[in-house]
Amino acid sequence: MELRDAIEADAGRLASLTDTPRDVMRNLVHDRTVRVVEGDGDIQGFVSYDAREQTVYITQLEGEEGVFQELLAEPLRFAQTEEMAVELLVPETESEIRDAAAAAGFERTGGGPRFDGESTTRYRIDDP
Repeated sequence: MELRDAIEADAGRLASLTDTPRDVMRNLVHDRTVRVVEGDGDIQGFVSYDAREQTVYITQLEGEEGVFQELLAEPLRFAQTEEMAVELLVPETESEIRDAAAAAGFERTGGGPRFDGESTTRYRIDDP
């Protein structure tokens, strides 16, 4: 697998991974740091994040089975270099993301907001 920066041409594939409109994903590529993981010539997942107030916020983590730990390494690397904390909200139904977050060293810090009626849990690493 290969990690790289997302480009505008990736918006269609990112949209198919998230069931969101292509324009929304194109804006995401422009507004956030977005890294994609490719395998066999196709995008298998992506992570988007931004940094503010000494924290890196992972805003979206999507993909096929088995890519989440590799994707989480990207914002963690950035945060470590910049000496920042990292936060991630995980929907209750996303056990693979929850497991990848725990394996990466994230700690559960409480409940997060509801998205589309679904509960989330907040995970954080203060010193990646």
